[in-house]
Amino acid sequence: MTHLHGKHLPRHERGPGQGKVLATVIGLVAALGLGAIGEASAAPTVNLWSDTAHGFASLDGGTTGGAGGKVVTVTDQASLEKYAAAEEPYVIRVAGTIKAEPFGANVVVASDKTIIGVGTEGELVQGEFHLNPGTHNVIIRNLTIRDSAIEGDWDCKDTDFDGIQMDSVHHVWVDHNRFSRICDGQLDIRKDSEYITVSYNQFTDSNKTFGIGWTPNVKTQITIDHNWFRNTKQRKPSADNCAYAHLYNNYLSAQLADGDPVWTYGNWSRGRTRMVIENGYYDGVQHPYQADATAELVQRGSILKNTTGRQDEWGAAFDPKDFYAYRLDPAAAVPALVTRFSGPQKQLGTHTV
Repeated sequence: MTHLHGKHLPRHERGPGQGKVLATVIGLVAALGLGAIGEASAAPTVNLWSDTAHGFASLDGGTTGGAGGKVVTVTDQASLEKYAAAEEPYVIRVAGTIKAEPFGANVVVASDKTIIGVGTEGELVQGEFHLNPGTHNVIIRNLTIRDSAIEGDWDCKDTDFDGIQMDSVHHVWVDHNRFSRICDGQLDIRKDSEYITVSYNQFTDSNKTFGIGWTPNVKTQITIDHNWFRNTKQRKPSADNCAYAHLYNNYLSAQLADGDPVWTYGNWSRGRTRMVIENGYYDGVQHPYQADATAELVQRGSILKNTTGRQDEWGAAFDPKDFYAYRLDPAAAVPALVTRFSGPQKQLGTHTV
């Protein structure tokens, strides 16, 4: 396994006072030309519209999806399935709502593909994007993936209808999507998957939200940043046997509360996972972050509001800056920033380049 080491950036001080947060935020506003200080918490520190993957998906050759391939626009299931499964690279623009038939149908995605919603209207309804073992170099971006839930079947153990499911893949970037009312896992990154980044997504209205693992091997490297978990119960994420799991600037809010004392939780470092959490925001969450005795979890800079239960921290885990450069947003800015800029954005998928 090859690791490309990013240039080290200056570390943010831990637990900055209000003055330091305000100064940082004002600088962000000025840089983006947003104007009013009232919008400061919605000012991102990175180029949200870049087509270049960051985090672990940027290493070992990077993740470019269908770049260089033909650009096509699809409006129906047959066209989406045709181009997604093709051997050659494609940039596939999804325009409007595609309702999968039969209910829960898989759209198989082959290597070297970008699937991106046009503006905020691209949707896959009651279907799943499925990446088979060996698939690599895939970008799924700016889509709404929704409504494969089955009324009355909360656990969905007999259906396995996910929003996106991938097994033993590498170099995948899942960015700016909205997952809602999915029957099983909204996003399942399974088996020995490597070089994954999950950024600026919204996970809403679900039981099993975002699972990683289902393997005895400790190989997965994953970056999870600027995601919003809202009205969800568990797995935000559940990370089992990840070599490196880096979570930063995520927002967990409005957790479903059904009285379950164990399986209602936020982040879980499981098995032999090494997890680092930075500058997150947890609002009304039971068990915000926890770790198995065999795992490691380092947390720094997060804000906890109205939380209860486990807040485990032990082990040294790893230093993400040994692998790639990144810049943290202040934890206090995360709720407004993530609610404004996560999920599908009208600026994305509009152009064909």
